[in-house]
Amino acid sequence: MKITLLRDGHPERTFTVLLDEGDEPVSALLQFARDHKITAAHLTACGGFQRVTLGHFEPSAKEYKRIAIHEQVELLSFMGDLAGDDQGQSQLHAKVVVSKADGSTCGSHLFEASVRPTMEIVVVESPCELRRRVREDVGPALLDLKRW
Repeated sequence: MKITLLRDGHPERTFTVLLDEGDEPVSALLQFARDHKITAAHLTACGGFQRVTLGHFEPSAKEYKRIAIHEQVELLSFMGDLAGDDQGQSQLHAKVVVSKADGSTCGSHLFEASVRPTMEIVVVESPCELRRRVREDVGPALLDLKRW
């Protein structure tokens, strides 16, 4: 993982994070957030994966149905955010769209992937603190906006 600070403006910073072949983006981004003490940011990215696991949320079951893709795909769209949990640890929530060799696409929540050949991520830190909290009525941890 290579990191460049593009802008060190207060109250926000902007970084590029470059991942290499074989890197796992979810764990790499969470490590980046811990190292740079980021608990609120939005992210965009492009690149490619040699395999990826997505998740489609099933509201009636309150859980994600996993979708494994075991082939080279292009990362067409990646958007997400980093927000802290109740213990102050950053959590990543990212949605992706990937394209297979035949041009068909698949998209959903990103669970894990293996980068190939690269992934280029822009991280823009937010000046305010974001928090995720589990909502028993829904299932996953959602942004908690009650604080504002």
